[in-house]
Amino acid sequence: MDQATNIQTAIVRKACKGDAEAKAWLYQQYSKAMFNICLRMTGNRNDAEDILQDAFIIAFHNLKQLKEAVQFGGWLKRIVVNECIRFSKKTVYWAEWEEEKNLHLPVEEPEWWKTVDFNIIHQEIKGLPDGCRQIFNLYVLEDYSHKAIAESLGITESTSKSQYHRARQLLKERIVKQLQIHG
Repeated sequence: MDQATNIQTAIVRKACKGDAEAKAWLYQQYSKAMFNICLRMTGNRNDAEDILQDAFIIAFHNLKQLKEAVQFGGWLKRIVVNECIRFSKKTVYWAEWEEEKNLHLPVEEPEWWKTVDFNIIHQEIKGLPDGCRQIFNLYVLEDYSHKAIAESLGITESTSKSQYHRARQLLKERIVKQLQIHG
């Protein structure tokens, strides 16, 4: 193990024993990345801050359940994503799309967006409607399958797919418009 891994492992172990400084260090190390996940998933700062705080409280309360201290980051990320999903179940209205619409989903197209500045993409993701944003983030950024998304959110798999395609369509329209304005 390298020195950074050894230090992190020692700090996680201290935090398990209730050490406040160790918890503060872990918060400082991980809060920005976890906040960005929350912000992408919720689309607004206040909800993202609340979810982040709840996720850290859950993580610190359940720290003894973490089997390998070196896996803290991935374990915390799962808690954060799960809290975002829990939040969306309470706040997002999921409209079932008509079957006819689901049968005509667009085929995958080339990844045109890979040449676009990530800051523009990130800003436009935050501006998507709640359902589209949630599905897009889970599918593209968190690597959930449509089946897993459907099970997590209590929606149909076809709703997940149609919301994802709608998100992609909206993102493309908005980003192309941004590029035309600023290009």
